Amino acid sequence: MANDLDSLESQSIYIFREAYNRLDKIGMLWSLGKDSNVMVWLAKKAFFGQLPFPVIHVDTGKKFKEMYEFRDRYVDEWGLNLIQGQCPPVEEMDDSLPPAARSAARKTAGLKAVLAAEGFSGVFAGIRRDEEATRAKERVFSPRGEHGQWDFRDQPPEIWDQFKTDFPPGTHIRIHPLLHWTELNVWEYIEREKIPIIDLYFANEENKRYRSLGCAPCTGAIDSTARNVPEIIEELKEMTTSERAGRAQDQENTYAMQKLRAKGYM
Repeated sequence: MANDLDSLESQSIYIFREAYNRLDKIGMLWSLGKDSNVMVWLAKKAFFGQLPFPVIHVDTGKKFKEMYEFRDRYVDEWGLNLIQGQCPPVEEMDDSLPPAARSAARKTAGLKAVLAAEGFSGVFAGIRRDEEATRAKERVFSPRGEHGQWDFRDQPPEIWDQFKTDFPPGTHIRIHPLLHWTELNVWEYIEREKIPIIDLYFANEENKRYRSLGCAPCTGAIDSTARNVPEIIEELKEMTTSERAGRAQDQENTYAMQKLRAKGYM
């Protein structure tokens, strides 16, 4: 496992440094979840302990209180330059989307507002191919349209880790340093590196825990007795259900998630 994690870590650090060297102004999306915190940890390693770019928390105002407490603590402990983006009300979103997907679309609109205000040419995002079917179509360096649109049919080839990083001026790029990781890899790395995470991932006295964290109204818990990271790792080795099975927007409609991501969803 150590060699696998070392290889994953090295590739992610290379991606961070390559993006930072190639793009003019860059930021990192920080959702406060496990993948996002692993991404911050890797970036700190890539840049010798200090992130040379800001982290962006696009806030719906509906996160769990534990997530806000975690953010306020670790923005100081990790020395992060935090940009907080606010989301528009759900009434302004596309009313053709199912209810939870419509709520999730607020984050897309909030992110677009931050990108426009700050003028970022690229942002790091902590998605992985194994999370969800639409994300399996992603690239490490993913060009987006003028308004953040993603066309999965028009993505550059990435063969043998040869990444296309020269794009026309004005192209917005999403960079995915964890794209090649799995959920199990993430937890094994958290265990090895002792990375802080939110306690909601651990089973409570009712044997419930969260496997994926989003907005509180749209996120469901799973049955579990895993009360620490090693127990989560062992549980995942036997688990067959989807990681995002508790996220309402992923369950409403087969094409809802792809529609969201086509419009710029993280």
